Amino acid sequence: MEFHIPLDTGRIDIGAVEGQLQSLDPAAIADFDHLSRTLRVSATLDEAQIAASLARAGHPVDATSVERQASVCCGGCGG
Repeated sequence: MEFHIPLDTGRIDIGAVEGQLQSLDPAAIADFDHLSRTLRVSATLDEAQIAASLARAGHPVDATSVERQASVCCGGCGG
């Protein structure tokens, strides 16, 4: 699942964020869009788990700001 999280904080430590996410989902990935100030997360976690991971990485957010995105998976790869 993909999630978008608006972050208005200064510098984002993507390595720390991914480390915390991957402690719960080893396949989780994250990147940060500097123009929109949006953290994008792909993981099999729920909003509360993502918010808790971000807090542990030094970027506390409320779980309600973690926005689940509609699936764009076509199923073609079998995944």
